[in-house]
This record gives sequence, structure tokens and C-alpha cells, in this order.
Amino acid sequence: MAFATLAIHAGQEPDPSTGAVTVPIYQTSTYVHEALGQHKGFEYARTANPTRLALERNLAALEGGRAAHCFASGMAAIDTILRLLQSGDHVIVSENTYGGTYRLFERVLRQFGLDFSYVDTTEAAVVDAAWRANTRMVFVETPTNPLMAIADLEGIAQLTKSRNARLVVDNTFLSPYLLRPIEWGADLVLHSTTKYLNGHSDSVGGVVITTREEDQERIGFLQNAVGAILSPFDAFLIMRGTKTLALRMRQHDENGRQVAEFLASHPKVERVFYPGLPSHPQHARARHLQAGFGGMISFETGSLTAARTVLNNVRLCALAESLGGVESLICHPASMTHASVPESQRVKLGITDGLVRISVGIEDVDDILEDLKQALDLVERQS
Repeated sequence: MAFATLAIHAGQEPDPSTGAVTVPIYQTSTYVHEALGQHKGFEYARTANPTRLALERNLAALEGGRAAHCFASGMAAIDTILRLLQSGDHVIVSENTYGGTYRLFERVLRQFGLDFSYVDTTEAAVVDAAWRANTRMVFVETPTNPLMAIADLEGIAQLTKSRNARLVVDNTFLSPYLLRPIEWGADLVLHSTTKYLNGHSDSVGGVVITTREEDQERIGFLQNAVGAILSPFDAFLIMRGTKTLALRMRQHDENGRQVAEFLASHPKVERVFYPGLPSHPQHARARHLQAGFGGMISFETGSLTAARTVLNNVRLCALAESLGGVESLICHPASMTHASVPESQRVKLGITDGLVRISVGIEDVDDILEDLKQALDLVERQS
């Protein structure tokens, strides 16, 4: 089946008791056994829920994976993946990773004996140089948040497969419509389902898609044992979102390209970070790996004052954290999404006080452009 068909039908069989075309919200904590040791596949809602199971089957199909397990947040999904490792293991991580991921790794998981190195994952040779005898995982964001670097998935996958390590890809920024990391060698794929998969800014969740039988079993065990599960209502909301994922991502991509071109030509913008621009250093790789470039853009205004002027004067774009909703969202990474990253590290990476990130929505693109134009026009006057 083609992607748009899978998005609507995979895991979405009509309800067997009523014929309902939409999977119901099974808002129950437990299930009656027909007799001792006899049940219908469901015993307790932490362990399994029909609504959550339908979503998990849907997402596994969309990513081309063996199985999927849904969690209460993207961070819970990441934490569960890292529980595949043991104390003393080493993880190589994209240096320009989400601030919440950095916080989890540095301020929580280091205490349990895991070690992390943050490197430029756009070059497999750099990953190779950071490899240690105890390296067991490479954790990649692509595009990275917020500077939109594109990882060398093929080159890194060759390294991990030859050395019996896992390649984990956070695919939140693109969704499986624009990138399917498993096709390029990833062993596990994760998403914050809060973002594009849900698409309506009304649910928080996460998912891990596995390719190996042993990882499927272990992630499923951890989902039940630790209990950071996705609720039935959130599963219902995300399934509603995936049905329109193909349509939404096409519009995000179309709008994103036009907004990036506008920003690149604007005299108040010093630099634009968007893989769809030919000036992007990994533009050719993005064209090779991806089916499009998406709606995530960062741009440099030159100063905190200039960034504040833009952020405080947009009218259509909402000043808020998160991304991937139908509405355009705009934020200041240094003080919002990446505030947990030490300032010295932010400066080294290029996450400056003048950097602005926008999640381009699916509104009429002319309205988005007009909003950004009127805010940028105020920069010189107020700064």
C-alpha cells in the first residue's frame, strides 16, 4: 500500500462488536477474564489497551518497522531506549540535539553509569573517530534541533552494523512521510508523537519503533514494567492525526520551502538554516535521503534584541515551545527549547541569542509571510 493509504488503514480495522470505522477509546483500567487463565488478549490497561495497540500497529507500518510501543511523552520513549544499555556503555550523540535530550543524558542517565560523547553526525568519519571499545549506540537527530544538520545515516549505519551497535534515529522533525530511517539502516526510530504525528497541538506522547525481535521484546517489557504508557484518549487523538499526515506534511513542506526562500532573501536575516535551500551544506544529502524538507526552519537575526523584536511582534505565528502543529509556532531556542544546555555549549554549537526557530504551519502561506515581514520590518526601528 502507498503511504497515504497505510496512514488511514494500517491497524484501523472496523470495531468487531459494532462495525465502527474509527477505533473506539477503550477508557478502561482492566478487563474481565472469561475464566481463570482465559482472557481476550487484554488483562490490565498498563500492559495493553486496544486503542493504544491500534495506534502502535499504525505507526509500525508507517515507519516500516517490526513493532511500535507508545509512551506518555517523547522523553519517556528516549529514556526507555537508553534502558537497552548497561552501566559502563558509551553512546555517541548528535552534538546539536534537543535540550531535553541533553538534560536527560547529562543530568539523569550519567548517574547510572552511561557515558555520552556529542559529535558532528553529518560525517561518519567524525563518528568513527569518537568510537570507543564500549560504544554500544549512536543516537542521531536529523535534522538536528535547531540548526537543521542532516546526519550521514548511510555511513553511520555501516559503522553500527559492522560493530554490533544500535543506530537510533529521532525522526520527529520529518515524520515517516518525509524520512523512513529504517530504510537507511536505523535499528530503532523514535518520535515525539506530540509533534507532526498528532499534528494538532492537543496531545503529548512518544513512540519507539523497533526492527529487532530482541529489542521489540525488551521495549515491550519496559513499557509494562516502568509504566510510562500513552493514554487511550491520546492514542485516539494521534490516530486521528496520522490519517491526515500525508496531506499535512505536503502542505508543511510546501509552505516551509516558500518561507525559507523569503527569509533567505530578507535583509534583516543574516542566515537561514533549512535543508531545502541549495546553500545548506547537506542539501544534496537531504534530497537523497528525504521525500521533502518539511516545515522546520531556524534563522539568525544577529542579536537578542533583534530576535526579541521579531518574537514579540508576530501576530499569526504563536510564540510557544513545541512544533509540528497545523498552526505556525515560533520560539527562541537559547532561552526556551535549549535553555538546559550550558551557555558555553550553546555558543560553541551556534545556538546564539539571535537565533529564532519557526515551525511553519499549514495556514495560507501568504499570511505567514506577511506576518514575518511585518515583524522583521520592526527590527531596525526597535533595535
